[in-house]
Amino acid sequence: MLKVLFHQIKEYKKDSLLTMLFAAVEVVLEIIIPLLMAGLIDKGIEAQNMNAVYRYGIFMFVIAIGTLSLGFLAGKFAAKASTGFAANLRDAMYTHIQSFSFSNIDKFSTAGLVTRLTTDINNVQQAYQMIIRMCIRAPMNLICALAMAFFINRELSLIFVGAIVFLIFALGIIMFLAMRYFNDAFPKYDDLNESVQENVVGIRVVKSFVREKFEIEKMKKASSNIYKLFVKAEGVLAFNNPSMMLAVYSCILLLSYLGAKSVVAGNLTTGELTSLFSYTMNILMSLMMLSMVFVMITMSLASARRIVEVLQEESQLVSPKNALKDVKDGSIVFDHVSFSYKHGGVPVLRDINIHIQSGETIGIIGGTGSAKSTLVNLISRLYDVDEGCVIVGGQDVRQYDLEILRSSVAVVLQKNVLFSGTILDNLRWGKEDATLSECQEACRLSCADEFISKFEDGYNTYIEQGGTNVSGGQKQRICIARALLKKPKILILDDSTSAVDTATDASIQKSFEERIPDTTKIIISQRISSVQNADRILVLDDGIINGFDTHEQLLQNNEIYKMIYDLQMKGKEEA
Repeated sequence: MLKVLFHQIKEYKKDSLLTMLFAAVEVVLEIIIPLLMAGLIDKGIEAQNMNAVYRYGIFMFVIAIGTLSLGFLAGKFAAKASTGFAANLRDAMYTHIQSFSFSNIDKFSTAGLVTRLTTDINNVQQAYQMIIRMCIRAPMNLICALAMAFFINRELSLIFVGAIVFLIFALGIIMFLAMRYFNDAFPKYDDLNESVQENVVGIRVVKSFVREKFEIEKMKKASSNIYKLFVKAEGVLAFNNPSMMLAVYSCILLLSYLGAKSVVAGNLTTGELTSLFSYTMNILMSLMMLSMVFVMITMSLASARRIVEVLQEESQLVSPKNALKDVKDGSIVFDHVSFSYKHGGVPVLRDINIHIQSGETIGIIGGTGSAKSTLVNLISRLYDVDEGCVIVGGQDVRQYDLEILRSSVAVVLQKNVLFSGTILDNLRWGKEDATLSECQEACRLSCADEFISKFEDGYNTYIEQGGTNVSGGQKQRICIARALLKKPKILILDDSTSAVDTATDASIQKSFEERIPDTTKIIISQRISSVQNADRILVLDDGIINGFDTHEQLLQNNEIYKMIYDLQMKGKEEA
């Protein structure tokens, strides 16, 4: 885990090392100050030697300025290193997520990935900043102060050893108990973010069904779960300060009593006793800093594991070595294909065996859950088959470079997504350097030009987040135009004209037939009218091919297709 995380330090290694160097030198200078104070008391004040007082005082002032400067530099470089480390982690995670296949993404919820990119990385960032500064400063301060205390008086210094053993034991128990609660708490943030995300995205549905109270209660429950776990965790961590104070005051009382006896007996000078008190605070403050670091590390370990879980997730779909860089045509073959979402699980597609020629228009129809969308996802290798193979352009899809394959297959999904920006910005997702005339031509093919031209700003009309300022049908037609700009060899419309009226749907299909005859077109629809003019129609039933023929032949020979046709035609007649 640490190896994966520290790999992201990259260009901030120098800043991290400088932080540790400045912190180390700062500690050395701080340790000298109590010795100078002892000299000032014994050789200056008690000896009534003002020259010694001035000399020691100037040394102490210079060293104090030095420690202040070094502390500032250590803080500056620590902030730079930790924020840079966090930025690299976010970039690495986001970039890695882009390489995930659909099956990889299915393992993580959207809210879970957002939490890992925000809350979890912030926790790791804070922990790293404390580690590179405090984990050098505190142990070094502890060791040096303890060494100086032993140098002054070995017997009295044993008090500190006892305090250290007690605190190590107490902090170890506290850390062990708190860790369990933090491990349970941070995944609960996923539920909280998921509740917020669903509510914001579906706010219109929430309000239309008057479900605000339900959503508020759902949010309160998710928030309450986090609250309860953190109360338990913080309840354990609350023993940290009392344990520290017990050690501090015990050391001070014991040192005061035994130190006073040593001074009276002549075994210790007043200046040395004063130095021991200073080193007492150094030692105990170091332990306090270490306890804070332990608390932060305890919190961040749970977050670090969740981050590494994403970074170590290997994409199940990768381009092969010596991958093919060209898709010859839009021909498609499903050669005895079977597929399940969990390998070895219940198949959602079973023994699919079809041949599609380049340029054909294929309709796909079937009931809800018949695996229509799953079938077409295999063409662009969004998933890999369990058995058999999918062949595009005469080659198994697993032999192609993924980017080349997916550039040759344009998919307009059921859920149409538009991004914040102008209509032109959204269209150019299909082709980055598309000219205005190319965009207009694509929109004419998808019948989007007719409504875009009516907008005041035309193609420069701004699309709000999620496309909330355009209708469902308009959104679908823009998405179809965006896909056409790719000039694909295969065009897949996955129920992407469901919000378009039948006349516009027919017009779009006529445009495809006339203007892109060489492109293989696959149209998934629940409406017979959207697929009846296709060259052939595939009827799926529970992941099995029930029929694959022309509209006329299926009406005569296929019961499922005939039933759908009769129901839809009867509905039209009654309307």
